[in-house]
Amino acid sequence: MKFIALGVIIMPLLFSCITRTLPEEVSSMLVESVDLQRYAGLWYQVGRYPHSFQRRPCGESTAEYTIRKDGKISVLNRCWKEEYGGEQNQQVRAVAVPVDSRGNWLRVYFFGIFPADYLVIELDAQDYQWAAVTGPKRNTLWILSRAPSLEPEVYQGIVDSLEAKGFDPHMIIATGQQLK
Repeated sequence: MKFIALGVIIMPLLFSCITRTLPEEVSSMLVESVDLQRYAGLWYQVGRYPHSFQRRPCGESTAEYTIRKDGKISVLNRCWKEEYGGEQNQQVRAVAVPVDSRGNWLRVYFFGIFPADYLVIELDAQDYQWAAVTGPKRNTLWILSRAPSLEPEVYQGIVDSLEAKGFDPHMIIATGQQLK
């Protein structure tokens, strides 16, 4: 019991010591800035790298970002087994905090204590209709769209740009919405 109580006290302190710098090869990939007011709203996942925390089958996956009065961002990730509106399979809530004023790097806290860095590396800067995000190790990747799918040439352009940044295009899974 003492170890559990000690862990509850120490864990937040450990997470607060996370570095606030990125390796140069990663920071150079970030888009210059993100207007978080424009970025807020509903996004559909149209492509991703495979990873252990998104194993369940999803016919459709979304992320919704809502700016809070305190400047933090509420995050709601959802997955449906079938087409949009089908049986919900999974839901995760989190809170994101901008690391600096440029808005291109967010620290997302799951369950209030588990941080994950969210780096915006591709963005339709004119209309905010699509984006690509990763983490500092570049072992995660999501391609997001305001619509359930992107035009094939737009999607391929994003994949080509990601390949030029060192991402493996053969690892990118076009998700349910994009395949329709």
